[in-house]
Amino acid sequence: MNKPRICTVIINKDDVRAVKDMERFVDLFEVRIDLIGDGWQEVAKELKKPWLATNRVASEGGKWQGDEDSRVAELLKSLDLGAQLVDIELRTRNIKRIVKTIKRKAKCIVSFHDWQKMPSLEKLEGIVRKELQAGADICKVAAKAEKFEDNVTILELIGRYPKATLIALSFGPMGIIGRTLSPLMGGYLTYATAGQGRESAPGQAPARELRKIYDMWVKRRN
Repeated sequence: MNKPRICTVIINKDDVRAVKDMERFVDLFEVRIDLIGDGWQEVAKELKKPWLATNRVASEGGKWQGDEDSRVAELLKSLDLGAQLVDIELRTRNIKRIVKTIKRKAKCIVSFHDWQKMPSLEKLEGIVRKELQAGADICKVAAKAEKFEDNVTILELIGRYPKATLIALSFGPMGIIGRTLSPLMGGYLTYATAGQGRESAPGQAPARELRKIYDMWVKRRN
């Protein structure tokens, strides 16, 4: 069985101090340009493992303060700094053109977030189809879990697309189970924190603890 992937999110410059201690527990890092702010390039240059770049728009849970053109332009700077993956939201204007630009140098994650609710399975399937049509190498869907069954919905979505590379996550206190189980059910990765209080989304667990869980899982499966 392949080792479940853990992506630790870097949300500020101070996180870099914890990164060196975290490297053995994670597979890649997410550089949150919108949360780090000025100096994010220096943070990226410190990373020794693969990393993905994200500059999240406010409507999908981010804190970018500039206009849309400058947001995309700042995100695309990551291509020349060595980002292996770049995350761009499905709702982004001119999404297909931007995806083509990203794919010249990196793999592209096309993402969708619903911070209010968990859409129906049918709606989530439709979202994944649109992400594939936009040219995504990796499709991402993340939505708020309001009840336990919402975790089942997000995990079932992974099973509906066995040939697609999919990140499917539930978030919020009720979504911890879905977020943790996702890579065990075939999801491409799950996100983790560099430490307590460093969450970029509610429900994220520390990478160190997730790695313990996944190592036990792989050992029992093998």
